[in-house]
Amino acid sequence: MSRRRRSLAPSLLLLLVACGGAGPSPGTPGTPAAKPAAKNDAPIAAAEAKTLFDSLCFTCHGLTGHGDGPGAAALNPKPRSFVDAAWQASVTDEHIKKVIVFGGSAVGKSPMMVAQPQLKGNDAVLNGLVQIVRGFAAK
Repeated sequence: MSRRRRSLAPSLLLLLVACGGAGPSPGTPGTPAAKPAAKNDAPIAAAEAKTLFDSLCFTCHGLTGHGDGPGAAALNPKPRSFVDAAWQASVTDEHIKKVIVFGGSAVGKSPMMVAQPQLKGNDAVLNGLVQIVRGFAAK
């Protein structure tokens, strides 16, 4: 292994763990499956979305959505900046959900954007994450 690869390995492992890529897969015994939230659970789903963003997404995208999270420096290409008005106008909410659930490679983007398959079918939380992403457009 080259010296450069050895020096990047710990950073990439940190990113993988922080983005949820090294955890148990959905359906693993002892791992609760994501369940869709009921309509009256909207505040709970919004809080869950905020918690997910603050614990997973911020690692690369940053808490302000500029793509400058603590793990961003080790990534090439750099993470998406959600404040980019041109990008915001170019994507649909469904596209954002697809990237979240299936990862960057599902839409021809970086495979470093880790999939979150446990959120498939959890529309309330996905909608909350989309609202967070869309909320960065005004900042």
